[in-house]
Amino acid sequence: MRTILLAALAAASLSTGALAQSHGHSDQGAHGGRMQDVVGVHAELLVSDRTLTVHLYDEAGKPVPSAGYTVSALVGSGQARQVVQLAPGAENTLAGTAPTAPARGASVTLQVKNPAGRSGQARY
Repeated sequence: MRTILLAALAAASLSTGALAQSHGHSDQGAHGGRMQDVVGVHAELLVSDRTLTVHLYDEAGKPVPSAGYTVSALVGSGQARQVVQLAPGAENTLAGTAPTAPARGASVTLQVKNPAGRSGQARY
């Protein structure tokens, strides 16, 4: 009886972990960038040469106005790291320019603060 109970608990904890891991968005966005959930929106990141662009969407995939959002990006590869401030642009877009083009495969961590003051991070 005890063995069956332990096996059932182990199976339940494994399935719960799998569900928790699938919560982060790794889908492609409308512009072909990777998506992550952060502070109640889906953020799509695009990196082109030195420009970082983030598009914001709600749960239904509709654009969320970028006004009032503040976003900074920590771009790094090995010891080389740079911070890029992104400014709100047209509609649901924020963009910023890095001092140098990020290396291919560099990690990007977004620090996002929404108009209500909540903040969070998304890693790409």
